Amino acid sequence: MLLVGGLAALLVSLSFAISLGAVPVSTGTVWGVLVDKIWPGLVEPVWSKGRAAIVWDIRFPRALLAIMVGAGLALVGASLQSVTRNPLADPHLLGISSGGAFGAILALLHTGLFLGLLTVPLLAFAGALATTAVVLGVTRLTQSTTADRLVLAGVAVSFIVMAGANVLIFLGDPRASHTVVFWMLGGLGIAQWSHLIYPLLILLGCGTWLWWRRADFNAMTVGDETAATLGIAVARFRLMTFVIGALITGVMVAFSGIIGFVGLMVPHIVRLICGGDYRLVLPASALFGGVFLLWADILARTVLAPEDIPIGVVTGLIGGLFFIWLLGRRKG
Repeated sequence: MLLVGGLAALLVSLSFAISLGAVPVSTGTVWGVLVDKIWPGLVEPVWSKGRAAIVWDIRFPRALLAIMVGAGLALVGASLQSVTRNPLADPHLLGISSGGAFGAILALLHTGLFLGLLTVPLLAFAGALATTAVVLGVTRLTQSTTADRLVLAGVAVSFIVMAGANVLIFLGDPRASHTVVFWMLGGLGIAQWSHLIYPLLILLGCGTWLWWRRADFNAMTVGDETAATLGIAVARFRLMTFVIGALITGVMVAFSGIIGFVGLMVPHIVRLICGGDYRLVLPASALFGGVFLLWADILARTVLAPEDIPIGVVTGLIGGLFFIWLLGRRKG
């Protein structure tokens, strides 16, 4: 019932995300355009070409990108919170987002698109993976084997990598730097149909692996010793989870910029609803992550329309207020 409700909420949110904006479009027109594009001739067009372009070329790919980014970040947050046994673990906190941002900024300001459209996502993934390797290296060097110290190492590395990213911005072309700064605050305005295949393939492939190991995530939440007695290679599984998280985060960051609090907040909301069983936590996190980012994007586009607020500002504000509420609720 939870998953069916989540799918229904996702479809309703998708409809609102496409219809709302500086130029409002009726829900009937939205679905009429979608049906006409998928099955030409099935419905008679009663809308202008301008409305069709707004729905199909601008808002629909943007909404789909929001769903994929929200789902991916929520999946990474849920999985990292299991293998680190820390409720504060998320892609941003462990430095993965910072590494992805470093690679993307390097491509945008200094190397150029020498590999075509794949340059930014590939360098973003390389940066996220390299940062993950550095975090794991620091934990081994300092013998920080506990989950709490792993998070602290991630925070430290994240600050260092972001300092390097800021240096790249400072040394880059000032005209392009304005675009990069907006991108670092998060945004979905660059969404195009030709780009969506990359985050979709990564989300499907990596999400399938995470779902396949759902029982192992349940065991890891209890502790390393218990997981080891159940036959799980704890160190290898944690490393694989970090690599998968780096892959998802690196690609999502490349197309959306840094969007905080999604991977941290959505798994908490899901656990409040359905408990801690990862058979439900993983798919529900993906669904509600997509729904949450859709509505965050709606707010970003409509509050100061026709100007777009960076979506990272919206998610940060909502996420901060949520955790203040959560602290008050637990105190009560």
